[in-house]
Amino acid sequence: MRGREAQWRPCQIQAQPLKQAADWIEQYRQLWEQRLDQLDDYLQELQTQEEQDE
Repeated sequence: MRGREAQWRPCQIQAQPLKQAADWIEQYRQLWEQRLDQLDDYLQELQTQEEQDE
């Protein structure tokens, strides 16, 4: 009997390493969001200055 049972591969997910990776990614997500917000503020400031110079 080699049908479906021969294709059965039991497995388990180890949640703890995934949580550690998600936590690490979250720290960097917050950092990059802050930096992108700062870049956006700077670019808006430059655009305002250009408009005033015209």
